[in-house]
Formats: sequence, C-alpha cells, structure tokens
Amino acid sequence: MHSISVVVPMYNEEANVRPLYEAVTRVLKKMGRKYEIVVANDGSTDATLPRLKELAHKDSHFHVVSLSRRFGQTQAFQAGIDAAQGDIIVTMDGDLQNDPEDIPALVDMLEKGRYGVVSGWRYERKDPFAKRFFSKLQTGMMRKLTGVDIHDSVCALKAYRADALKSVRLYGEMHRYIPALIASKGYSVGEMKVRHHARRFGKTKYGARRLFKGFLDLLYVKFWTDFSTRPLHAFGSIGVGMAALGTLIAAYKVLIQKLLFGVPLDVGPLLLLSVMLILLGFQIVIFGFLAEIIIRIYYQSSKERTYTIAE
Repeated sequence: MHSISVVVPMYNEEANVRPLYEAVTRVLKKMGRKYEIVVANDGSTDATLPRLKELAHKDSHFHVVSLSRRFGQTQAFQAGIDAAQGDIIVTMDGDLQNDPEDIPALVDMLEKGRYGVVSGWRYERKDPFAKRFFSKLQTGMMRKLTGVDIHDSVCALKAYRADALKSVRLYGEMHRYIPALIASKGYSVGEMKVRHHARRFGKTKYGARRLFKGFLDLLYVKFWTDFSTRPLHAFGSIGVGMAALGTLIAAYKVLIQKLLFGVPLDVGPLLLLSVMLILLGFQIVIFGFLAEIIIRIYYQSSKERTYTIAE
C-alpha cells in the first residue's frame, strides 16, 4: 500500500493551522496508510510558524519546512515537495477552501487509472466572480497552448505519483501548470470533481500581479515543453522565416522594380527593412545554435534524462 505525503504551503494562516491539521489528520488516519503532513511556511509574519512548530513537536507525522523569507507559493510548494517522502504526494492550499475529505477519492483514482497526476476540479467554486473569471482564463489559455484538457489547472488540490512530480522543477508561478509539465514527461493526466468551501479565516493573497506573472510562466511552460531538448527548432524557424521575408522584399526591389519596370534602385526604407530582416534572421539562427549547445551541456552535466521510462 502506497504511503502518502500531504504538502501544504502556508503564508500568514495562523487561524487555519489547527483546523487544517485536524481535518487532514482525521482523513489520513481513516485511510489506514503510512502518512505524513508537510507544511512549508513561506516566511509568515504572524503566529503561523509557532503554531506549526507546536503541532510538529506533538505529532511525528507532522513536519514543518520554514523558508527564510517569503519566496512565493510556487517555491513553498517546491520546498514541501522536496521534503516529502511518500509514494503519493497530495498538494492543497492552507486556507481550508480545499476539502481534505476529497483526498481518498483522488488517491484512489490516481492508483487505479495509472495517472501521473489527478487534478481537482472545483466545479462549484465559492470565490468572488473576478477570481473565478481569471482562473478560468488561465486554465483556458493553458488548454490551448499545451493541449492538457482539464477544467481547473489553478486548483491546488491534486494527487501525484511522487516520481512524476519530482521529475519537474517549479519556478516563478508555475505550480498551477504542473499538469502540463508532467504531461510533457509522458505521464497521463486525470481530473475529478472536488468540493470547494468559502474561506473562513484570513484573506486571499491572490491579485492581478500573480495573474500577469502566471501568464508569462505559461509562455515559458509552452516553450520548455515543446523545445527544451531542441531550441534550434524554435529559434531556427523564426530566424529563417525573417531572413526569407527580407530576401523576398530585396528580390522585389531588385528584380521587379529595377529589372522589369526600370525604376532606379534607391536605398529607401523598404530595402533597409529587407537588410535588417536578413541580418536579424541570421542572428536569431546563431542564437538558436548557442541555445542548442547550452542545453546539451545542461543535460550532460546534470545527468537529467530527456525521456521518461514507463516500466
């Protein structure tokens, strides 16, 4: 029977510490498996950390990883994931809007379906309209760009195979795009409906800045999943396309304007544009070669595989 680690990032959630601990512990005990709860304290400035330490002192299943300052939710998730020892890792938010009672069903689906991740879908969200709208917008963009067909990529409540989750590294605001990163490794992605509750204590840390950062990270995820092992294909396509466009413009100026119509060839804006496009195109291709060399050095030095073994 697989062991379970529940990873929870927390920032200034002092009122939620004990209720979360009690709710998650109650569920995990009923499952009858070896378990642990790993809370990553993201530089809280209230009484969150003292309350976490008090629980960790009393319960050997409860572990605390405390970051030196506030690094952000993604980095807190990564710290908790690095510390987790279970065969299955369940992630959730620390505000109790996710329901711990959904954990057994997520784990059951993960094990029976041979998925790398099963993502929660908050089909009846208890959040303000603006938060729901931007969440759907992010998920929709992720579906279009990555092809991972889930309804709620932003939901923190997910169950992962530990090897699948630890095969990726998280930066920026990338925690909401983990299913896309895992899918790029060849793992299957599942989804199930989960419950969602209104926040009882504290206040949300979500804002417009996180939406913008999340969009930039989505572009990175798209590039990384498509071209991480072959950057020359990306830069080469752009560079050759620009050089080809510049060549066509130059050909029009020389062949059509000068030879066919006899119009004197002038060094005008169009000819300058063609030269700039050709030079810039070649520079981008050269940049692609450099990126190719760097990425190969990275894979060779880090011994990271460019493939994933299923069995």
